Amino acid sequence: MILPFLLAALAFVTLLAILAPLLRGSRPGLGRARYDQAVYRDQLRELDRDISRGLMTPDEAAASRLEIQRRLLAADRMGVIPSSTPSPALTIAPPRPVRSPLLAGALFVVAAASSVGIYLRLGAPGVPDGPFASRQAELAATQDKQHLSMERATEQLAAKLKANPSDPRAWLLYARGIGSLNRWDQAEDAYRHAMTLGAKDPEVAADHAETLVLVAGGTVTPAAEKAFRQVLADDPGIGIARYYLAMAAIQAGEPSQAIEMLQALLADMPANSPMRGPIGQRIAEAALAAHVPAPELAKGATPDPTAGDGPAGTTDEQRQAMIRDMVALLAAKQQADPGNLDGWLQLARAYTVLHQQDQAADAYEKAAALKPGDASILLREVQALLVDHKPTDKLPARAVDLLKRVEVTSPKEPLVLWFLGMAAAQDSHPDVARRYWGILRAGMPPGSDDARMIETALGTLPADGSVPAAPSMPAAKSPEAASSGRADADSSSKK
Repeated sequence: MILPFLLAALAFVTLLAILAPLLRGSRPGLGRARYDQAVYRDQLRELDRDISRGLMTPDEAAASRLEIQRRLLAADRMGVIPSSTPSPALTIAPPRPVRSPLLAGALFVVAAASSVGIYLRLGAPGVPDGPFASRQAELAATQDKQHLSMERATEQLAAKLKANPSDPRAWLLYARGIGSLNRWDQAEDAYRHAMTLGAKDPEVAADHAETLVLVAGGTVTPAAEKAFRQVLADDPGIGIARYYLAMAAIQAGEPSQAIEMLQALLADMPANSPMRGPIGQRIAEAALAAHVPAPELAKGATPDPTAGDGPAGTTDEQRQAMIRDMVALLAAKQQADPGNLDGWLQLARAYTVLHQQDQAADAYEKAAALKPGDASILLREVQALLVDHKPTDKLPARAVDLLKRVEVTSPKEPLVLWFLGMAAAQDSHPDVARRYWGILRAGMPPGSDDARMIETALGTLPADGSVPAAPSMPAAKSPEAASSGRADADSSSKK
C-alpha cells in the first residue's frame, strides 16, 4: 500500500515545475538570441558526453563542435545589443502575470491520478534497468535514423533545386543540410550557387569561407583568407571571420600576431561566453609555438545572463591546468607514435614553456635519436635544461655532457664554446676556459656586443687557478641566433 503514496509524492515533485508558473504567474521571456545561446551550450555539453562515451569518431566530433561553435559565435554577436532608451511611442507594457490556482490544482489531481493508475497497471518496478552496453545497438540505430532523416531532407531539397535552380534560399538550406553530413565539397558548391543568385549577406559569405577551410581539412587556404577579409570589410563584427584569420596567422608562422587577434576577439565577446574556453586553448597553443608563456586572457564584454554555471572565462589556474592537460594529451599521442620527430620537438617545447626542464630534455633526447646528425636538437636540449639557470649556478652535468657531444661534430659552435668555457671556469680550469672563449672571440665581429661580452668574460679569469666571478650568460641566444652571429663573423672576415 505504500507504493501508491510514494508514486504520488514523486508525481507531486515532478509537477511542481509545471504548477509553479500557474501559482506565481507567467513572466516575459528572453529574446531569441538568448534561447539560441542556451541551446548551443546544451549541444556542446551533449557533444562532450557523446565523445566521452565513445559514440562519435574524432572527425565527427571535430566537425560537430566546429559547427556548434560557429553558431554560438553568431548567437553571441546577436545577443550583445547596444543599450538605448526606447521611444515612448514604441514602449510596450509587459503582460500581466496570470495566476490560476484552481487550474494548477485540477492539473495536479488529473496528472497524479492518471500517472499512478497507468503505472500500477502497466509498470514493472521489480525489473532491473538494462546495462548501457546492451543499448549500444539501439543508440546506433537512433543515430542512423537521424542521419537517414537528414539524408532524405537534403535529397528533397536537391529535387526542389532541380525543378527551380534559381532559388537562393533553397541553395542556402541545401548547403547547410549537406554540410551537416560533412559533405564539404557539395556544401561549398551550394554556397557558391546561393551567392551567385544574390545571397551576398556577410554571414553567408562567412559560412562559405568556413566551408573552404573544411574542404581543405582545416587549413585556411589563400582563397578562404581572402574571403574572410572581405567579410570583415563588409561587417567587422563577424567573429568567425576574425577567428579564422587568426588561425591563418598561426599557419603562416606568426603566432604572436594570432595571439593579438584572438585577444581582441575575446575582448569583444561576452565575459562568460562558452567560446572563451576554446579560444583560450588556441591562444595557449599559439604561445607554445611562439615559445612564450601563455598570456592572461583579455576580459570580455558585458556578461551573458543566461550562461549560468556553464563554461566561462578561464582563470589563471584553469588556463594553466588546460595547458597541462593539452601537454599530457600530446605526450600520450607521442607514446603511441614514438617515430614522430616533429611531435617530440613540439612536446619538448611545451615542457619548456611549463618549466619542466627534465621532461623537455627527455623529449629532445628522443627527437635527437630519430635524427642523430642534427646538432641543433641537442643544443635545444641544452637550452631547455638552462631555462631557469642563473649565471652564478653551476652548469648541470647533463648539459655539459650534451655540449661535449655537439663539440665532436661542431667544434666551433658558438654556444658550445661559450658554455664549455663557463663550465671550465666553474671547475677552476681558467686555461681551458680561456682557450674556448678565445676561439669564440676570434669568430665574432670586432666591436660587436658579443665580442665585448666575451672580452669581459676573459677579464674575469684569474691567473692563479681560483674560481672566477661568473660572467653574464647569453641565455637569450638560440642555436639559430648563434649560427647567424657566426655567419656575420664569416661575412666580416671575407670583407
